[in-house]
Amino acid sequence: MATKRLARQLGLIRRKSIAPANGNLGRSKSKQLFDYLIVIDFESTCWNDGKRHHSQEIIEFPAVLLNTSTGQIESEFQAYVQPQEHPILSEFCMELTGIKQAQVDEGVPLKICLSQFCKWIHKIQQQKNIIFATGVSEPSTSEVKLCAFVTWSDWDLGVCLEYECKRKQLLKPVFLNSWIDLRATYKLFYRRKPKGLSGALQEVGIEFSGREHSGLDDSRNTALLAWKMIRDGCVMKITRSLNKGPFLLPSWTWNSDLASGDQHAFLQQEFGCGTYRTLLRKPNISKQEKGNILWLTMVWLSLAHLQRKNYSDCMLNTASTVTTETF
Repeated sequence: MATKRLARQLGLIRRKSIAPANGNLGRSKSKQLFDYLIVIDFESTCWNDGKRHHSQEIIEFPAVLLNTSTGQIESEFQAYVQPQEHPILSEFCMELTGIKQAQVDEGVPLKICLSQFCKWIHKIQQQKNIIFATGVSEPSTSEVKLCAFVTWSDWDLGVCLEYECKRKQLLKPVFLNSWIDLRATYKLFYRRKPKGLSGALQEVGIEFSGREHSGLDDSRNTALLAWKMIRDGCVMKITRSLNKGPFLLPSWTWNSDLASGDQHAFLQQEFGCGTYRTLLRKPNISKQEKGNILWLTMVWLSLAHLQRKNYSDCMLNTASTVTTETF
């Protein structure tokens, strides 16, 4: 029985046969645009009292790093967060999530949690040469590894974190503005509406491992489902972005000068100027070109500031200083 359960968890036993829309069931995994995926699944304050509550707060902030070539989870992050608008958890919330009042009392405010999360991001970027990108249409051919965020629905990054940061006037890391909605991707790929994360796992022959509505366990299981979809031939692509204006991957992004770190030589060769400030002041710069410049700026923020001690502050401040609204 234990062997059978393990086989189901690994996706080796299928309960139902669900053919993907592209007919790739059983084939080897497709070449992925992203080398790594970071799966996030927040837990937040919640109630079951019949009232409408518009200010949910994150109480568990988990993330897992999935290697899309091996299916291995190579790193994890988890923090419990102190809710400040509703500091006392409801009985319903504690029962649903398994999070105790003492855990959030001993947690950190969201601002500090975001700083800790950025430090974790910094660490894995250093270790694995990772950058974040949107608008990717082809796999990277350079030594730089592309990475994207994954959530189950748009709620985590598009609603929960977005509005809590706005209410509390917190600077959100700009790399959290784009993500892959795995629920929507699942529906499109398998041509079937999933019945929640657990139901989606069961439909492809995988048993949920751990406790449902535990943020870290949900993140691990979402990563497991993403890996199963990759093995079935699904190519993961960005489905949602909060960035305003075009955010396109220019054809010259992986120029050798950029990879070698010669920023000024690269800009001089491509645009006839040596700095981004000079470039943005050039006349007749289109919105698409400005979007490309923004993308390149973000690449450089990822590469040029890796050794800075105040890296987490830099990443948080980027959210307010590097946006297309600047243009």
